[in-house]
Amino acid sequence: MTTECSQNSFEFHGLNERKVIAKFDGGNITSDAGVLLLREVEKRTGLIAGLAQCFSDYRDARWVEHTVEELLGQRLFGMCLGYEDLNDHDQLRADPMLAVAVNKADPLGMNRLHEQDRGKALAGKSTLNRLELGKAGETDKYKKILMHESQIDAWMVKAFIDAHEAAPAEIVLDLDATDDLIHGNQEGRFFHGYYGNYCYLPLYIFSGEHLLCARLRRSNIDGAEGAVEELIRIVGQIRRSWPEVKIILRADSGFCRDDLMVWCENNGIDYALGLAKNERLKKAIAEEIKQAEILFGQTQQPARVFKDFRYQTLDSWSRERRVIGKAEWMEKGANPRFVVTSLPTERMDARAIYEDFYCARGDMENRIKEQQLDMFADRTSAATMRANQLRLYLSSAAYILMHALRRLGLKDTDLAHAQCQTIRLKLLKIGAQVRVTVRNIWISLAGGYPYAETFAAIVRNLQALPLRC
Repeated sequence: MTTECSQNSFEFHGLNERKVIAKFDGGNITSDAGVLLLREVEKRTGLIAGLAQCFSDYRDARWVEHTVEELLGQRLFGMCLGYEDLNDHDQLRADPMLAVAVNKADPLGMNRLHEQDRGKALAGKSTLNRLELGKAGETDKYKKILMHESQIDAWMVKAFIDAHEAAPAEIVLDLDATDDLIHGNQEGRFFHGYYGNYCYLPLYIFSGEHLLCARLRRSNIDGAEGAVEELIRIVGQIRRSWPEVKIILRADSGFCRDDLMVWCENNGIDYALGLAKNERLKKAIAEEIKQAEILFGQTQQPARVFKDFRYQTLDSWSRERRVIGKAEWMEKGANPRFVVTSLPTERMDARAIYEDFYCARGDMENRIKEQQLDMFADRTSAATMRANQLRLYLSSAAYILMHALRRLGLKDTDLAHAQCQTIRLKLLKIGAQVRVTVRNIWISLAGGYPYAETFAAIVRNLQALPLRC
């Protein structure tokens, strides 16, 4: 038997004597009932409400059907659920579960004034797109919602601070840049030789799993450009809340620049930065390389010998600094690496600085991949840099929301360290029937859902937390 399809129904291979026929006629059924967990997170953190305060809405309130907070909620919840494209929302606007998540009083959209909107409680793609269009000084009727970048920047750092019940003794700030491919002839289009493509070069700053900065940049710049300015802003805001906190900066050799290190030294911030190898550096650890080669010959296993020494470049550094040399010999030969650091010897020896501290920055690369791929930070296909920066902000906010769910809800569960894609698949994509009555909204979750016990534990974790006033 062959599969027969029509626009309204799909006939699949039969089961014994029965036909198997599928139709999109289930009514108020959703595949995203797990968004209730994100709604509980928002009720206890106020993340979306706080982000909405970073926008000015100049629309005539008499004709506004969707507030900025509702638009942001719809967009962020959609991204968390896996809907990265604005076009998806022309169908999603009829999803009663998403309407409940953004607190629509009429989740079935039955009281909409316009007949073409009846049954669609949420905003369509054109309305959502207006978030990206606003620009200071313009008076177009479709461009009256304006974002304030400095306020969103501060919101990201505040979300990090608010996630802590008390000031930590020490935090590590990880910096990195990555490529974000260009989608056509967009503003800021430049070719990057290292990545071999036309791309943007966004700057990210994390502290553990917390995202503090996502700055979209053109790619015709040094990877460290603007890093000091971002650190001045972020460190200043952190120290206003935590004046005694110790801060350590960590980054690869792309950020090993004298102005950044001097700023750290002048502001009581330690650092451990990758240092690009050169002939002078390799000569400085020549004896250690020989030792590593001998050890490799004895064991046939990669061997490391560390050297702690003082070093200054010929002209690019303003002062001498502590450098850690890793002399490693592997099957393919020598593999020297270097780190420059301000951390004192009594705090950490050479091996600990390289292996225990510096190499731990690899986890940040996983966080960037999580945001770029799972939360669609690479969907910067708008025509202008400003609109693409907003898209990067939105993906960052969606990541922050998902991380809040992981941090608050998933603790002490078997998914406590799950990445966003796994959280989406196992906890958010749940089938359910939605029924709305005068007094209740009934959500009948799929009876065959395999993670019901974990879901219940997460609900208990979240509901044990106080509501946000």
